[in-house]
Amino acid sequence: MFDLPLPIHPTARARGVPPHFPTGNADSSHPFALTVLRRAPTDLMSGRAAPLVLARFATLAEAMLGAIDHAEGTAPDAAPQLLAILDRDARLVLAGAASDHAIAWCHPVTSAAEARGVVTEASQLRAQAGRASAWGEPNLAQRLRHRADLLDARLVDPLWRAFASRALQVAA
Repeated sequence: MFDLPLPIHPTARARGVPPHFPTGNADSSHPFALTVLRRAPTDLMSGRAAPLVLARFATLAEAMLGAIDHAEGTAPDAAPQLLAILDRDARLVLAGAASDHAIAWCHPVTSAAEARGVVTEASQLRAQAGRASAWGEPNLAQRLRHRADLLDARLVDPLWRAFASRALQVAA
């Protein structure tokens, strides 16, 4: 069927993710979910590429603090992780890159025109990453894909754009 070079091992959590989350819980009645993307080749090929929910929170502020707590718990030499806060309908509320014990929030797009520009640029970066992989430059390809992911993180659901922008202003 498929010739997989890597064995598929079931994973309960993504690499670098702490096994428990003291600030949040798994109560599905809480509207905000802090998630991390699963990008391992085995997760992508097995259909488990959906974001892994780390914890659920009652407010966006609590979810942002949970993301900060998660970032503080990452190893200093770990690769950056893209964290996303989703609402109960799985709409993107806010996202950021966690690395070096901090999180850099991605500012949401402000309009549909800006969103179209971001999608175009991210698509171009992914095409460049594909060419870099074909040329035998895996590190460059990885950096280009990460940059495209950061652009995609700006594509906050239109219902949340103004609220997320204001939350980042207040947090600053």
